Order: sequence, then structure tokens, then C-alpha cells
Amino acid sequence: MASFDKLTYSATEQTEINQWLTTSDRLKTPGADQSTLLDTLNSHLSSRTTLLGSKPSKADVALYGSLAPQVAKWTPEERTGQQGRPHIVRHLDFVQNSPLFGAVIAAGAEKIKVDPEEILYVKPPVDAKAEKERLKKEKAAAEAALVDRTKGKSAGEKKKDVPSAAAAGEGSQPTQKKEKKEKPPKPQKAPAAAAPLSPSLIDLRVGHILKAIKHPEADSLYVSTIAMGDKPGTDDTSEYEGQVVRTVCSGLNGLVPLEEMQGRKVVVVCNLKPVKMRGIKSAAMVLAASPRLKEGEEDHHAGPVELVNPPEGASAGERVFFEGWKGEPEGVLNPKKGRVWETIQPGFKTTSNLEVVFDAGVVKELSKEGEEPKTGWAKMITESGGMCTVKSLVDGIVR
Repeated sequence: MASFDKLTYSATEQTEINQWLTTSDRLKTPGADQSTLLDTLNSHLSSRTTLLGSKPSKADVALYGSLAPQVAKWTPEERTGQQGRPHIVRHLDFVQNSPLFGAVIAAGAEKIKVDPEEILYVKPPVDAKAEKERLKKEKAAAEAALVDRTKGKSAGEKKKDVPSAAAAGEGSQPTQKKEKKEKPPKPQKAPAAAAPLSPSLIDLRVGHILKAIKHPEADSLYVSTIAMGDKPGTDDTSEYEGQVVRTVCSGLNGLVPLEEMQGRKVVVVCNLKPVKMRGIKSAAMVLAASPRLKEGEEDHHAGPVELVNPPEGASAGERVFFEGWKGEPEGVLNPKKGRVWETIQPGFKTTSNLEVVFDAGVVKELSKEGEEPKTGWAKMITESGGMCTVKSLVDGIVR
């Protein structure tokens, strides 16, 4: 009997345990996504003793059962090399030797042989907080130096303007004060021209979901931790496992299995204004496709729903755009300055070839009065040239 059988778990912990049990089952059979799952698991365990952090659970036992036969056959390079997964090896060794897990290893059964002295590669530590503080100090020092130079110049100019007593002489006439000239009113600046309406105003990027859980206060929501190429210190970001991430709430619970949200690449909208969803701030949106509604049909959000897939090999943070519409996105799409997302999004769709495209003909606002209406489909691609697709939804809407 394991020594943690009498432990109690919160609802959030129980949800995470169930997620890891699902992952453990998927890891039993090698498949196309196993490498990604193992990388995600290795990264998760880099700062944890157990899957929950420090609290043991049946998920640790299940993971040992799924991976022990595979890890036992790994080469030293696969275990602790530069591309190895040392944290998985350490975790399994902990489970098979710790009294916390009781009789996990049957009496007489062979354990995984682990040599703690055999470490082929050690990743250099990155102190993100120290780096942020260093940049902050450098900026403050540069600003202070600029202020000092400005003050010194002003003082020097005043000194040149004041004649000394010797230079003026005893019989010199007092200096007459110059009359102040009225300054002409400053011309008012013309308001900056608004950028032409275009799908390129929407900041689309490849996102990498590092972790997804059910929202503790909303049955229809998932809460995902997603890396999308932000720099350290960017607004609405945090750090997770050494990466800069955003928290994103998605209404996909019940529509997309939770295990499909783990360790995968998606396409995210990054410049919508952040909103709080049942107490959790969501700082982006995950794009997904659903069937197109028929005329008069109500949207009951019943699905099916498929996530938009970036091309294989796309990296987190890589720009995504529509062919022929490439341009710089807005910093934040401000609804008060024009509803860009709401106007452009109806043109997002899927084709019979399962490609994601922008149909310019749907968005009448793209054509100015007197111009020929803009038409034609533009494929959604990444900077590296790959195409974004869906699994099976033909002629669906993407939002």
C-alpha cells in the first residue's frame, strides 16, 4: 500500500491528477505525438519532485508504469545528453526508491538502472529576474546621464549670458531688459492617419500550450499557459518553466478533449484587449474552427470544434498572416477606435482542402466607396512559409 493513499486533494489537484493519468495512458503506446509529450513532461518535472510539485499521487505511479520499460532502454545520450530528458529519469528513479510510494516496485522486480554520476550535459542557468533587473538599472542609468548632461548644458548657457563685474566696468550702463516677444501659437498637429483596414492589423502568432487545466470556476472554460514569443517584462505575461507565457481562457471545455490541449502548437490572436473570465485574466485567444451556421440557425456552441494547426516545425512566437496581406499589426486592438477584429473575423474560414483562409469578399468594409469590391481567398501561412490547417472541418468558420 502506498503511503499517500490517505492524502486528500483539492479539486484543482484532482483535475491535474486526472490529466496526468490520461497522459500516462497515451505514453504507453509510442505514437507521432509522444516526443512532444515527453518534452512537455521533462520540462514540467524540471522544477518539481512529483507531478503535483511535492505531493505524491497515483499519477506518479501510473507514469512510472507507462515509462519505466522505455526509459530502461534509453541510451546515456537520451537520458542526460543535450537533447536528453534527465528530469523524467530522475522522477522515475525517485518513484522506484522512495518509501512514499510503498510497494510500487514488486518484490524482486528489476528497477531501472540509474547512474547518478553519469551526466553528459548541464544546461547553463538563466536567471530571468536578474536579467530584467539589469536591463532596468541600465535604462535608469542612461536616463540619469541624459538629465545630468541637459542640466550641465543649461547652466553653461546661463553663465555665458551673465557679464562679470570686471567686464562691465564701474561706469557701465545698466543692462536694459529685453521685451518679451509674444510667441506665436503652436500649430495644432493633424491627427495621425488611421491604418487602412486589413487582416494584417490582427497580431496572429504560433503559440505553444505548455499546460492546460479546467477553469476552477467555469465549467465551459479551459485555462492554458501558452508561450507565444513575448519578451521578458512584456505586459500581461509571466514566467513558467523558464519561458515567457500568457494565461489564456478558452471556451473549449466539452468541445476539445483536455488531453488534446497539452503540449501542442496552436494559432493565437495576441492583440485583443485582455479580459477577466470568472476571476482569471485572459491575455490572448486560441483560434478554432466550427461548422458554418445555416440561415436562421441559432448557435448553441455544441460543436464540433477543431483547433487551427500551424505547420509542422513552426516555433512559438512565429508570425502568422494571410498571403498578400502582410503588414504590421496594431499594438492593442482598441474597440473604441474601430472594431477591427469583429469586422475582419467573419472572413476567416476553412476550405474543402482543410486550409485556413481569409475571404476578402465577405468583408465589404475593405472596399472604399467607388472602388471595385475586394475579393479572393488568401491562405493563412507562417513566416517560414507553412500553411495553417484544420483536421476535418470543411467550409467552417474560424474564430
